[in-house]
Amino acid sequence: MDGKHIVIQAPANSGFLYFNYKGTFSVVLLALVDADYRFLVIDVGSYGSSSDGGIFSNSALGKSLSDGTLNIPPPAELPGAPEHGKVNHVIVADEVFPLKPYLLRPYPGRRLPSDMKIFNYRLSRACCVSENAFGILSHRFRVFQRRLLVSPTVADSVIKATCILCNYLRPSEQNLQDELLEDVEESSGCPALVQPLHLQGNRASIEAQNLRDTYRTLVSQCFAGQGTVITIKPKILNCANNVLEVCFSYPESFRNVECLNRLIDEE
Repeated sequence: MDGKHIVIQAPANSGFLYFNYKGTFSVVLLALVDADYRFLVIDVGSYGSSSDGGIFSNSALGKSLSDGTLNIPPPAELPGAPEHGKVNHVIVADEVFPLKPYLLRPYPGRRLPSDMKIFNYRLSRACCVSENAFGILSHRFRVFQRRLLVSPTVADSVIKATCILCNYLRPSEQNLQDELLEDVEESSGCPALVQPLHLQGNRASIEAQNLRDTYRTLVSQCFAGQGTVITIKPKILNCANNVLEVCFSYPESFRNVECLNRLIDEE
């Protein structure tokens, strides 16, 4: 689950309601997508000044999940890990969303243990599905690659129609890979919450924290020994020649340093 800002022309007499952190006017498309890049639930029309987490908490999806009326599957055992018992089905999201028993977000902080880093990395890879879905939508309907010169009401109708058509025009696997390689949006940062939304219960419950720990344990077991999480720190060393050198923090046992250095030299 993630949000996308759809840029529109500034509505008359709207003040800063539609003004987002990117410096443009927009409405927000909040979407829940599946692993096949299909839009399952969308919330359209929120002000561009609102945060994704605030929009989710006040949306019909967020309220249905909170009330337990969305008719999601009951808890089930994780594949290959019956020792953990039955756990909730969850939605994966980034750090702007709250941690809930039905919603997983990364562990906060920088100096984290290795198992938490691995969990955050795998969770971030899963979150790329929603970003890819937005990229496919933008690539198929080029109207989203420029500012919509319509009112917010018309923009909402355009967004809803294109999401439905995107599901209907579901491409083959090969075409899907081509579209992903050609046009995938970069993930956005966390916009500032300008409009008061009267949020409650932002502190994660013990149940939600325990659920995330369970998934962390499973992820650590599944991906143990399959590589090391490295930290990449880009630094501009020569602005005149536009030379971008990447400083890697890696263990001495990392064996692909020569290959990476060669790729950097080629660039």
